[in-house]
Amino acid sequence: MQPSAGPALPHTRTRTVHWLSTAAALGAVVAAVALVQPADASPKDAHGAAGPSAAPVAAPDPRAVTYPLDCAGAPVDVLHQVSGDLDGDGRPETVVVVRCATDTGTPPSGVFVLSAPAKAGGAPRIAETLVRPQDKRDITDFRLEGRTVKATVLGYSSDTTPRCCPDLRRNYSWEWRDGRYVALPGAMANSI
Repeated sequence: MQPSAGPALPHTRTRTVHWLSTAAALGAVVAAVALVQPADASPKDAHGAAGPSAAPVAAPDPRAVTYPLDCAGAPVDVLHQVSGDLDGDGRPETVVVVRCATDTGTPPSGVFVLSAPAKAGGAPRIAETLVRPQDKRDITDFRLEGRTVKATVLGYSSDTTPRCCPDLRRNYSWEWRDGRYVALPGAMANSI
């Protein structure tokens, strides 16, 4: 088809005002799309990682975990607990000292790092064991300093040492380094 001869029709000529109004309308549409996000959208950083969420995340509940203790039917006592973001991922972990409940004696303690459930509505999980109950240790002076877990670990020099009276003592710190918890033992004290 060939262009018609004769004068140009008024509605076919573009003017500056047409370009400006088109640019303004397009800008308004882009701005509206940028402001409207799904309710579950989270801010992203320059690398596409999710930014901090608006609502704080609750620390894992130590009473919702099954611990690797052989308590022969007795319940588990949570003796101490501290919570904080130990690994710097923006979510708190809970570190607990637990042992079998008893009316007499001093059963060995375990120290565990708990992390959030793998899926919503699930139970927290044991992410790391810092002190194994099988090592027959007692824990005192348990605390969190910044992102470092600290405690005094008490032990026994022999199997004949009474369980009431640990005779070995060592201060420990645990820190998150290179993707894992690292134990930093203090000087060994030979006796209490």
